[in-house]
Amino acid sequence: MKSPTKLLLFLAPLTVLAGPREPVETAPLDDRVVYVVPVATNRVTTVSFPGPIIAIDAANVTTDPRVPGQFQLAHTKGTAFFSVRAVASGVSANVNVRWAGNTYVFQLEENPVAVYSLILENKPGGGAVRPAPVLSPARLLALLDKAKTFPLLKTQHPEAVMDVDFATFEKRPQITDCGDYEIRIVEAYRFNTEDTLVFRLTIKNRLGEPIHYRPDSLALRVGNRIYHQSISDATGLVPPMSDATAYFAITGTPDGGRNEISLENDFAVLISRIPATPEPGDTNQPPVAP
Repeated sequence: MKSPTKLLLFLAPLTVLAGPREPVETAPLDDRVVYVVPVATNRVTTVSFPGPIIAIDAANVTTDPRVPGQFQLAHTKGTAFFSVRAVASGVSANVNVRWAGNTYVFQLEENPVAVYSLILENKPGGGAVRPAPVLSPARLLALLDKAKTFPLLKTQHPEAVMDVDFATFEKRPQITDCGDYEIRIVEAYRFNTEDTLVFRLTIKNRLGEPIHYRPDSLALRVGNRIYHQSISDATGLVPPMSDATAYFAITGTPDGGRNEISLENDFAVLISRIPATPEPGDTNQPPVAP
């Protein structure tokens, strides 16, 4: 097997030790190289990607100061960066980052002359970003149906859902509290081939009157990014002091790339509520309840 090429952020060790260097570096995204990153014990080095990171795996790296490790790493789910600091002199470790369907490898090396910020950029022409699949309405409806019948398919036709990730949130509640109502994510499904996530929601009405919302307004917030629905199955009505179920899906990103969003993220769901008493001239009248 051909050994991976090393992409050094400095020309040679002697160059770094001999004089000052730029604290901010940029490098092209390439999943076939190893990024060697100098990290200091008294400084923080931040590595930034063009979009949210899916997952991070590391050896000899800790995220808890109370747990021994050669490097300390900090990362918030849904964000596009992570930060590291060396704990001792002369140590090294590797970190693998999953982003946009690829794995990027970093070799951390303790060095008093460190990089403070490493910014990874797309290759010219956007070659590092894969476009999201184009799904027809019929295909999106089929994904909703698969999500609704997932337990049955998993038991009787497992080959039909081999590429589907599933998560339930009983132990890690995902609730968006909006005062008069709350939106709880009950289950989530990720269809990896289609780069589509499907969510089953429960919308709880705390009022003694119905709540109306736009069924086409469902959106997902992950970190500081918002993804609007590609399809939904929602009535737009939550009866007084009751719950209503809704399904919706997101596909790709707003700019046409793959989102590669992991189900391990923290999610918030947004809807556009229709006022019970519209303003004069408002054409967004509440739908008539069946």
